[in-house]
Amino acid sequence: MDETRELSIAEVIRNAIRDGQELVRSELALAKAEVRGEVRRVGMGVGLLAGAVFAAGVCIVLLMTTIAWAIADVLTWPVWAGFAIVTLLMLVVAAILAYVGKRRLTAARHMPQTVDTLKENIEWMRARTS
Repeated sequence: MDETRELSIAEVIRNAIRDGQELVRSELALAKAEVRGEVRRVGMGVGLLAGAVFAAGVCIVLLMTTIAWAIADVLTWPVWAGFAIVTLLMLVVAAILAYVGKRRLTAARHMPQTVDTLKENIEWMRARTS
């Protein structure tokens, strides 16, 4: 008698379900680990950037105040005119920074390993079931 035994349809289905469940578990574990790492990295970066932005903000306010007063003094214009010029220049800078920042955020690829392995696993499952 041949020692190799053919699997019944029920066993094949059970094995496929078990493999599918294990695959889902491993994908969830990978996604959780990847999200934790991203959250830590982003959290630290955001904290450091917040401190830098605050310090830079104070510096910019003082610099712009100095420039506004200097414009008014050099051109012998009213002080409000110097502040209006500086305000318009800062508005243009803010618009440019917002535009560039938005483009960078929308171009980011989120959780690349998880997406790649999910695609691989779907292909594997298709090949196994066909």
